[in-house]
Amino acid sequence: MVDVANILLLLVILLNFFVLGSNRLGACIRTVALQGGMLALVPIFLHPISGHLLLLAGTAMVLKVFFMPWLLFRAIRMVKIRREIEPMIGYVPTLILGTLATASAFIFSDRLPLIEIHQGSLAIPCSLATLATGFLMLITRRKALTQALGYLILENGIYVFGVLLAEAMPFMVEAGVLLDLLVAIFIMGIMVNQISRTFSSLNMQNLSSLRE
Repeated sequence: MVDVANILLLLVILLNFFVLGSNRLGACIRTVALQGGMLALVPIFLHPISGHLLLLAGTAMVLKVFFMPWLLFRAIRMVKIRREIEPMIGYVPTLILGTLATASAFIFSDRLPLIEIHQGSLAIPCSLATLATGFLMLITRRKALTQALGYLILENGIYVFGVLLAEAMPFMVEAGVLLDLLVAIFIMGIMVNQISRTFSSLNMQNLSSLRE
């Protein structure tokens, strides 16, 4: 079962590189949704099946695969934007940084004092690599929608860490994390709509023209 989880986690890491190298918002949203679906299945293969575990996986599946992508596609239709045209850092340098961050994640995870049941798992390096990918998306992209995707990828990395503690983590803590994420997505949607109405553009550099 751990081998199946590792395959899913490895695919998640590969999807990180696709998102970093693509400028098509629709393809990136579908990729992040696919990534979320794979991560939702990971707890089932890492821990004994229980009602709590199935609820966690089902909630993650609904939010990551269906609800959040639906919100983002709706935002795309509203603001009529399809591509990230001028990132702050080019796609090739971003991919190189992503590769270095992923390699560093594997090296660093080998030095962590993990318990025996997680020694052969890719959860820690996948989590660190996904966190780094989300951070790169946040700092290298100009469009608010692409940055929202970066935030979702960042949350996916946090989710992988939570998966390791799925049996011990109280349900209310998990619900609070998901609620915070849901609220953040709604706030991002409001920001995108307001920026689009004000500037007729989603270039984050235009925010520098705002005055109190």
